[in-house]
Amino acid sequence: MKRVLTYLCMAVFCLMAATTVHAQKVKTHKVKKHETIYGIAHSYGISESDLRQANPGMESAGYVLKVGKKINIPIVDDSSKSTAKPGDDVRQRTIRMGVMLPLHNNNGEGRRMVEYYRGLLMACDSMRSEGISVDIYAWNTPPDSDLSGVLSTSAAARCDIIFGPLYSKQMEQLSAFCSQHGIMLVIPFSITAPQLETNPNIFQIWQNPEELNEITSRRFTDWFKGYHTVIVDCSDPDSKKGAFTAVLRKDLEKRKSKYSITSMASPDNSFASAFSTQNPNVVVLNTARTSDIDAIFARLKRVYELKPSVKISVFGYTEWLEHAATKSNAFHKYDVYIPTPHYYGLSPAQSRIMEQKYRSNFNSSMYAYSPPLAFTGFDHALFFLRGLHKYGSSFDGAEGRFGYKPIQAPLKFQKTGKNGGRKNKAYIFVHFKPNGMIDTINY
Repeated sequence: MKRVLTYLCMAVFCLMAATTVHAQKVKTHKVKKHETIYGIAHSYGISESDLRQANPGMESAGYVLKVGKKINIPIVDDSSKSTAKPGDDVRQRTIRMGVMLPLHNNNGEGRRMVEYYRGLLMACDSMRSEGISVDIYAWNTPPDSDLSGVLSTSAAARCDIIFGPLYSKQMEQLSAFCSQHGIMLVIPFSITAPQLETNPNIFQIWQNPEELNEITSRRFTDWFKGYHTVIVDCSDPDSKKGAFTAVLRKDLEKRKSKYSITSMASPDNSFASAFSTQNPNVVVLNTARTSDIDAIFARLKRVYELKPSVKISVFGYTEWLEHAATKSNAFHKYDVYIPTPHYYGLSPAQSRIMEQKYRSNFNSSMYAYSPPLAFTGFDHALFFLRGLHKYGSSFDGAEGRFGYKPIQAPLKFQKTGKNGGRKNKAYIFVHFKPNGMIDTINY
């Protein structure tokens, strides 16, 4: 993106020079088994750069800590050690955004992250008209990289917000760093982050499958109250959707809601007998296998023939959205609801405009990922940077903080525990209505 790269982005794809430390005095520490330079520095509340500079030879390549060795621990004057950001109030100045992801063209993982990063850039560019200016610092952090060099830079310490990492093994270092410097850390993708339970600076966007099953089941029983649920066994030994139908059955039983179980292999009359003619029915499969999408519609056609008065809706899975274009007519005919944390069609007009801008800015089209990662990055940056601009460091990402129309990824955060960070709880049903319209129901 020519304008963004020219006016906004200060990309840092190499390690920057370490900052200078001004120590008043030192104390000693005896190295214990399994201790690391980073871990020792963190335990004393200093940077790894500070520790290395206080110990001659430690900055040399290949330096190894020796158990039992006494090393210097610098005691830094608070005024010289402070990482307070000039201007203090981020609402009154340029926001400093860091990106720590694998940004390369070596494989699909890197290319996906580059596309996500480009979405972040496009969001920053679009917010200039709102008076929101952003300086961007980006580091390429592949899985084998050590974050120590990156985190020793003055640019990293001055960030207000960092998007990353992509790898669970980088979380401990990055979480401790953000906690030390008061930096908001946004985890965009599916990694293990136990630090979320103890670090209030963390915002985790990804929702794990177990949580999604529970959320989906609760929303299902709310929305389809008064319906008769029909659970269809599709004999798919590789399916992971049985975990959802198991949770759903428990919730239905708690609410004393009626449901029946049938099989895709059952004869027509037996299959149709599972459907109520007194209440509307909602069908749930225990698989997201593509071949079963057409198969269930064929079975439902026969149910309509055997029971003309029956009313049926179908509850699908997020994976079904990949086939929405080719199966649109069937989705509408059978009143399909699809639960998802993201939907490409939330803002169709804006999506088309952004696709055009992406091609123009980067001379390429987006990759055929689901969901499109440039859109994901755009939504994430818009949400958090507008939040910082309006609320400063007190922004909590809760619902209703400001008017926000995402392209595909709604966000709504709730606090995790007393001292923990925040998890994204945004969730929608995409409803393909029989009249040809598509509604999105937000929760």
